[in-house]
Parts: sequence; structure tokens; C-alpha cells
Amino acid sequence: MALDMRINLHPEKAAEIVNDEIIGGSVTGELIDSYVIQGDNDKMCVVSVYDKHYYRAGNRLTLTVIIDNMEGITKVHCVSGGGGEGFFRFDWGAAESFEYCVEEALSKYKI
Repeated sequence: MALDMRINLHPEKAAEIVNDEIIGGSVTGELIDSYVIQGDNDKMCVVSVYDKHYYRAGNRLTLTVIIDNMEGITKVHCVSGGGGEGFFRFDWGAAESFEYCVEEALSKYKI
């Protein structure tokens, strides 16, 4: 599953809020890497990859978050992966929960 939303916040500030939510709001959340592309006229794209342990999934999940305003409005796209065990990779909702923390952190900026 993936999450897409539009917000009324600059990508740099949105990335800061997401970072604070995942790392500051969790014992096991960590930023693996972040990549920033600077464009003309204050345009920016921030790609961040997070990692977090979910006990209910029995392992670590990753979350890739892309925030950009390259087309004027700031868009947020995130997708999680790596959850669950075995052939079917059933993760007890942990992947959706990881994505939801981004939506919750940015909910008051949603348009």
C-alpha cells in the first residue's frame, strides 16, 4: 500500500516534521538516508528512507518518503516495505501504520 497527499507546506519543513515524528516519536525509528534535489525558484525534492522495528510484524520495515514541490504544490508520497514473515509476508498492519504516521504528522497541512 502507498500514501499520496498534497499539503500547503514547503518540502524542507514537511521533511523536518516527518523526521521528528518517525525518529522523535519512536524508540526504534531511524533515518537511513536522505537525498535532496534543489531546483530553480525554491523548488525542491526530498527523498528519505526510514527504518523501524515493529514487534507485531516480527521484523524491521522501511519507509520511503518523497516530498516535492516541483510542479508548484507540495506532494507527499510514501510507501513501506519489508514487513511480515514467510511466503505471504503478512505484517499485521504494520506497513500501513508506518505510512499512517506520515499522514498524521502532516494532517493539519493537508489540502
